[in-house]
Amino acid sequence: MAEHAVEHAAYPVGLRLSGRRVVVLGGGQVAQRRLPALVAAGADVLLVSPSATPSVEAMADTGEIRWERRRYRAGDLADAWYALISTDDPEANAAASREAEENRVWCVRSDDAEAATAWTPATGRSEGVTVAVLTGRDPRRSAAVRDAVVEGLRDGTLAAPHHRARPRGPESGDRPAVRVSLVGGGPGDPDLITVRGRRLLAEADVVITDRLGPRDLLAELPPHVEVIDAAKIPYGRFMAQEAINDALIEHARAGKTVVRLKGGDPFVFGRGMEEAQALAEAGIPYTVVPGISSSISVPGAVGIPVTHRGVAHEFTVVSGHVAPDDARSLVDWPSLARLRGTLVILMGVQNSGAIATELIAHGRPADTPVAVVQEGTTAAQRRVDATLATLGEAVRTEGVRPPAVIVVGDVVGVTAAATDTPR
Repeated sequence: MAEHAVEHAAYPVGLRLSGRRVVVLGGGQVAQRRLPALVAAGADVLLVSPSATPSVEAMADTGEIRWERRRYRAGDLADAWYALISTDDPEANAAASREAEENRVWCVRSDDAEAATAWTPATGRSEGVTVAVLTGRDPRRSAAVRDAVVEGLRDGTLAAPHHRARPRGPESGDRPAVRVSLVGGGPGDPDLITVRGRRLLAEADVVITDRLGPRDLLAELPPHVEVIDAAKIPYGRFMAQEAINDALIEHARAGKTVVRLKGGDPFVFGRGMEEAQALAEAGIPYTVVPGISSSISVPGAVGIPVTHRGVAHEFTVVSGHVAPDDARSLVDWPSLARLRGTLVILMGVQNSGAIATELIAHGRPADTPVAVVQEGTTAAQRRVDATLATLGEAVRTEGVRPPAVIVVGDVVGVTAAATDTPR
């Protein structure tokens, strides 16, 4: 009676390759895809190949890997812990595979998975969690499953927030887990928050936000999460910012995981450092999650590049919330007027006319193109074009309201194909 070979499933395992010898045969596209992960694992990588892609060659030039510019020869796998065989020579691949078997070296074959002793899973990472998926001989399915799992970890749909480990800041080491995250929510479109910012929102017990935070993200929060509108925090004799600082500290000390959701980036006119200083003084562990600043994303959303070859080699971001003639102003408007690059003004709607007058008075041409973008990247986005001479009147007659970004410079006239319509 004929016996049929039993096909066994692969046994999944995580290899700890730090400081251990790994040999890669072939410097083509397969090596280019696999080498970064091996380097990230701390492996002592030897590449054996007469040629390599530019990216692989760059890794050798910077010392991330060692490269011997030659073909495979017997003995190359001596003392190796792991081997990746990906040359375009079938005979060399087969010989190297036999050597790996003889020396008990786990071996991946890019040309013949059945002849290999190891398979490379589709992998992904999310905040310290490595996801590795094997589905046999269907790499596309493996990648699809991996993507679904990683996305679930990132947006919080795979596990309840309270059942997961609390995040730690990059500097925390063995310090207490982070209690407060100062998260930049981006310019308004909920898709433009960072992956880390979205994950931290999913883990929060309390979210303190304001009108410039991406409001659509709040609808995704679980029912138990307490959402606090920063504008409605009672502050009595305290300044509003001090009351916000106190609220962050109070909830953190109560054992809650707190996210301070801010528009744009926390440190670009967002008072993020004031909140960080208050938390540090109170001994509250915190982390800062950068966000996409409206200073570059909002102009980009309407097709305006803040720099462009032959047009502008610089761009300056300035706050316009204080009028040029106000004694509290820290902006050197005369110097800005003499610059040739792009000027991006945030929080400047109310003072737009006075700012334009000041720039013209100190040398910026009156016919300089200007674009005002209101509620950029959101469904309510609109653009109003003017010149410095007509800016104040255009803002009034068009009824422009904050939040809006004002872009001054020749880049306003640079055009290309239509951009995507915001959601």
